[in-house]
Amino acid sequence: MKLYTKTGDGGETSLFDGSRVPKDHERVATYGDVDELNAHVGVARSWATADGAGAAERQIDDCLRQVQADLFSIGAELATPPAASGRVRATCVSDEDVARLERWIDEATDRTPPLKSFVLPAGTALAAQLHVCRTVCRRAERHVVRLAATENVSKTIIVYLNRLSDLLFAWSRVANLSAGRAEEPWQPRR
Repeated sequence: MKLYTKTGDGGETSLFDGSRVPKDHERVATYGDVDELNAHVGVARSWATADGAGAAERQIDDCLRQVQADLFSIGAELATPPAASGRVRATCVSDEDVARLERWIDEATDRTPPLKSFVLPAGTALAAQLHVCRTVCRRAERHVVRLAATENVSKTIIVYLNRLSDLLFAWSRVANLSAGRAEEPWQPRR
């Protein structure tokens, strides 16, 4: 089987139900953001398992593996137009998945000192990459909200992405703490 199909050469792509839409369609842009986030999470996982990574980083990697599976489910649902709901539909994220993210946020927050100011998105390579993931997650969330304004989209996707961005921030703090790297507080100009 060849990797290229040439079916997209005219600027259109297929959704899961076989319907064709322009590649700049809001639905395509939205699941494209989720796909980009998933790729960035893969980069974070590579840093979490790099030589010298400790137990905290390996735990983050284990959790990120589940996040990647969830993001694939979200992308599949976003690639399935509502009119196709009578057909086989991907299993998307649930309230239990959101609760799992909330538990992970609480665990990460319990491991780090309370925040006293905004912090710069910096630190170890893993922490910095988790910040990149967080910002891409926020963009994906904005696009899902925009799509939901005109098409039927599961509210749980929006909630999941909102919690995930919080979790990515919390994990960036854990990664820095685990490596003994001090957070850099933001100093507003006076």
